[in-house]
Amino acid sequence: MVGAERSADPFSVMIRAAHPEDEAPVIALWRACGLVTDYNDPSRDFQFARGGACSDVLVAEGPVGQIVGSVMVGHDGHRGWLYYVSVDPALRESGIGRQMVQAAEAWLHQRGVPKAMLMVRETNAPVIGFYEHLGFEGAPVTVMGKWLA
Repeated sequence: MVGAERSADPFSVMIRAAHPEDEAPVIALWRACGLVTDYNDPSRDFQFARGGACSDVLVAEGPVGQIVGSVMVGHDGHRGWLYYVSVDPALRESGIGRQMVQAAEAWLHQRGVPKAMLMVRETNAPVIGFYEHLGFEGAPVTVMGKWLA
């Protein structure tokens, strides 16, 4: 599982489930990565994911305890979803992003979820190559939405 183990990658991190006190630094990271939109409340998202039986927020903690990466992960029993995959902009290309995706995949696998999904906003298209490198493929689907409130 995602736990208190340091990776063998060049920038050593410990990946663990987020704690309530991680909320502010995680949201600051999401903002620094341009992942927060005007129609999402990141505090609500963080708290909702942490409080759910089928979701969590995983964080990468650097050598001095700072939050340098995160991913929100959840599932519906069949498909798992990754959200807010983020890495401190100063540490991009250090392997942390790959580690965050792998940690989310392991979290899903441990729960018997056979498929991991994610969506990339058109405004964030440069990350598509990163996800393709990790084995994700474009899917022939139409995503539809409806605001309920």
